[in-house]
Amino acid sequence: MFQAADMFQAFQQYRDKSIVIVTGTCGRHWRDFTQDEKRDMNLGGAMGHTTPAALGLALAQPDEKIVLFDSEGSLLMNMGILATIAGKKPKNFVHFLMDNECYATTGGQPVPNSQEISYAGMAREAGYTAAYEFDNLEDFTNNVGKIMQETGPVFVAMKMVPEVENEPIGMRQRRPSRSRAETIRDLQAELGIT
Repeated sequence: MFQAADMFQAFQQYRDKSIVIVTGTCGRHWRDFTQDEKRDMNLGGAMGHTTPAALGLALAQPDEKIVLFDSEGSLLMNMGILATIAGKKPKNFVHFLMDNECYATTGGQPVPNSQEISYAGMAREAGYTAAYEFDNLEDFTNNVGKIMQETGPVFVAMKMVPEVENEPIGMRQRRPSRSRAETIRDLQAELGIT
């Protein structure tokens, strides 16, 4: 497993003019490395929908290289998209999957069967042009330049160190809620209505 920040640093020199889409916990690291924010999209709140959105952009912009940094939690919510991508054959699409074996944005709950799943195997069998798996930074760094030159769709599964953002929902501190009457009173005061 390797750190997202280290992976982004290794990737950055091969970005060129790609449009880069990030999702999940990786978005905060990408901001530290990006050198072309005008060609970045952060879809952090679109869990389960980032991959179809990236595919749509790749199909709509065939002359642009589209790079998606996805999470396995998001991909698992819409596994059928692998077959759709393979069927549409976007030559300009590189799909990086950051697999940290947990749902980091919702509290670190483990992904079922996380150590046995081969996402690259699924992509390969679905029909991606190429699929890779990396569990250490050195192997990733030595191959990412070549991967970025390949004709898509290309899939790259990476085992990442988990960075859990939140406590599980049932364990989070709740904000005190206001009553309906308090909310109406505050709105009336703000609008100058007594």
